[in-house]
Amino acid sequence: MTQGEHVARLMTGLEASDPLLCLALQRVELLVRRGALRQRLLGADPDDPYRGLLLSDQEVDQLLRSLPGHPGQGLDHPALDTVNDSLAALEGSLGRAALTASSRLALLVARLGLEPLDRDILLLALLTEIDPRYGRLFGFLHDDVTQRLPTVFLALRLLCEGRESRRLGRAHFLAAAPLRRHLLIRLLPPQQDGRASRVRHALQIDQHIADYLLQLTDTDDRIASFAALIQPRSDKDRLTVHGLPPDRILSLARGPVVFYLKGEPGLGKRTTACAVAGELGRDTLSVDVSRMLDNDLPFETAMALVLREGRLRRAVLYWNHVEAISDDEPPRHRLLSSLKQYGEPIFVAGQADWVPFGLRPDVTVVEVPFEVPEYTRRKQLWDAHLGEEVLLSADVDTGVLANRFRFGERQVQDVIATSRDLALAKGSPVVGMHQLLEACRVHSNQRLTHLAQKVDPHYGWDDIVLPADQIRQLREIISQVRHRPLVYGEWGFDRKLALSKGLNVLFAGGPGTGKTMAADIIANELALDLYKIDLSMVVSKYIGETEKNLRKIFQEAATSNSILFFDEADAIFGKRSEVRDSHDRYANIEIAYLLQKMEEYEGIVILATNMRQSLDDAFVRRMHVTVEFPFPEAEYRRRIWEVTFPREAPRSGAIDLDFMARQFKVTGGNIRNIILGAAFLAAADGQVISMQHLIQATKREFQKMGKLVVDGDFGPYYDLLENVKEAVCSPTAPQTN
Repeated sequence: MTQGEHVARLMTGLEASDPLLCLALQRVELLVRRGALRQRLLGADPDDPYRGLLLSDQEVDQLLRSLPGHPGQGLDHPALDTVNDSLAALEGSLGRAALTASSRLALLVARLGLEPLDRDILLLALLTEIDPRYGRLFGFLHDDVTQRLPTVFLALRLLCEGRESRRLGRAHFLAAAPLRRHLLIRLLPPQQDGRASRVRHALQIDQHIADYLLQLTDTDDRIASFAALIQPRSDKDRLTVHGLPPDRILSLARGPVVFYLKGEPGLGKRTTACAVAGELGRDTLSVDVSRMLDNDLPFETAMALVLREGRLRRAVLYWNHVEAISDDEPPRHRLLSSLKQYGEPIFVAGQADWVPFGLRPDVTVVEVPFEVPEYTRRKQLWDAHLGEEVLLSADVDTGVLANRFRFGERQVQDVIATSRDLALAKGSPVVGMHQLLEACRVHSNQRLTHLAQKVDPHYGWDDIVLPADQIRQLREIISQVRHRPLVYGEWGFDRKLALSKGLNVLFAGGPGTGKTMAADIIANELALDLYKIDLSMVVSKYIGETEKNLRKIFQEAATSNSILFFDEADAIFGKRSEVRDSHDRYANIEIAYLLQKMEEYEGIVILATNMRQSLDDAFVRRMHVTVEFPFPEAEYRRRIWEVTFPREAPRSGAIDLDFMARQFKVTGGNIRNIILGAAFLAAADGQVISMQHLIQATKREFQKMGKLVVDGDFGPYYDLLENVKEAVCSPTAPQTN
């Protein structure tokens, strides 16, 4: 297919789908043709091989005749008369097409506020996108074979009649004018002269706008990484969740209004915005501000493209994660300025307080807080979506899901979709409680791992050895979590407690006495995530950074009531000191901030310490439960020795665990180290785990602890230390370099 045939086919398709665009293009083509005819009548020869390279006397005369006000402007020629007659006939056709045709050009003109001259300038720049042969014609009109795009001067010369009209037409190329404000065209300076006057700048149409007018595409790929178009769906019921009556929301949305939706992710902010847009019959253009800032596009350009897309679609804008823009950054002022100018309903969503400086009184600002749904509402969400979307097994308990995970509606939907995938991966369409709990954990705390270490629970009650009262305390902790809906909901304690609805637990005891294992067992029993806080990542020498890190931890953990485990808690929860300098003052501020966040948190916080006396009194007073982990006596050490051996581990029947428990006063952590060390010694020796391996591993553990090792400590088994085979201490396999 030749280029001419391709253009003909393109224009034939447009005649049926967008007759207004075709008529407007025909008009601009006629204006270009009239300009070329005039230039030829004035003496210019398009076939002159030296045209544009030197200026002859004839061309000087032609140039003088072409200047405004010269008598030569009034040219008469039958071809010119034909063009002028065609232009006059087109004017009426354009008016009728604008009234009757559904046209992208008409939408663009109306929604971006373009004047007729703006439209003609845009279509003049579009000509070379339709047929590159127009570039040769523009070169002739410029008297410069290298200039293949129309310039500002050429546009004014072709589209404006008279000196005053051209003077006023220059305003259409200013930065604040619609053509450039909406990035419809670019002004390109001459390659060899960056300081050339504006009239010498070439006009280049935005590629997406060209494709949009030619019906080749609908969306702008440049904003696809941070903006998404959501089709309208009327769902008025979604507007009743957050306090404002639906009719009031819709009444406000029909004017220039900015709704600020404040709340954690997943609570239905975008769903609410889409519901309003659906009631208005509009699309929603959802923009992720944090991704927009990280994009390669300059913020100004990205902002202009988003606003242009929103206007073309007449969409409701939804700006998410607006807190990613600092208060003192220029992008914030640009965003606020765009909110004032947009003229359509806008939703701004974030987690922090947001003050829209400069919007009032021009624009109504309505703040809508989004709180985590209460237990009753969460259970309703689980019941509603599980009942309509998946096949369930009999063990599914929506009350447990609602109690343990503080999810909003969107998160519930995401969890259900993930649980269905997990079930199908195992070959069944039926979703069970196990898949739902696993999916809940998948959608919880996805960013918490930056400041904390996720611990996969794997211990059970058979693995821990403690006195009966301590075991009973641990079971009471689990019971408190399971019965929260009854106590706080049905029994009304929720109304009596503004704060401290969570569970703060203190584990106090020496190293290796089972504090971490107990936290693991609680998480395992409740099917909750356990996060061990990495204090090296939290505590910062820079003022305010520690508080910022703690705020992130508690915010991320809040959605699922994850268990936060602060090991060696005295390092950060230590006693407040007398203020002698600024360091003391800020250290005390950090402690006070921690107290505040612990009171606000509705999940489980476990503090583990080896030195209870070092903790601040205010922390101890705010603990709901304190569990003492005593140093194990011989009876408990004997049980620890027994339960620590895996069932699969081969061991000699001659192992004297009674002697080990009675003779060596060590904690459970030391016992685990000794058994593991003995296992490696036995593996190297090619034997089962025997008493001689345990004795050797005990000696190494004592040396590691800095304890003096004497012969009497090992009693009748001392000789075993001398009989350990050489293979225990050196590899049996030959070593190669």
